[in-house]
Amino acid sequence: MIARMTMAAALAWAAAGGAQAADAQRGRQLFAACQACHTVDGENGVGPTLKGVVGRRAGTVEDFRYSPAMRRSTVVWNAATLERFMADPQQVVRGNRMPFEGVADETDRADITAFLEQDAK
Repeated sequence: MIARMTMAAALAWAAAGGAQAADAQRGRQLFAACQACHTVDGENGVGPTLKGVVGRRAGTVEDFRYSPAMRRSTVVWNAATLERFMADPQQVVRGNRMPFEGVADETDRADITAFLEQDAK
């Protein structure tokens, strides 16, 4: 009986997404740190604009001078690739020029990704 209840609870948790949903509003606040280089308004800064990043192939924003590594990349930005890149940019695209060590916190990465998916279209 207890095993069934535990299994039922585990299945309910998994069906609900396994964890709390990402918070796009919190992601917007966290993105403030990214704004030293990136925008979501369509204008390039020190880094390329992240407007419309979801579904875009890495290294393809017009009028931005990417590293050869980023231009050669076959990465397409989606929730998984964005979160992996934010965790360790050099691991995902070795040799890219982004001088950033990464976002260590998994929840922070998920929230920033939710913001980019929702508000940076």
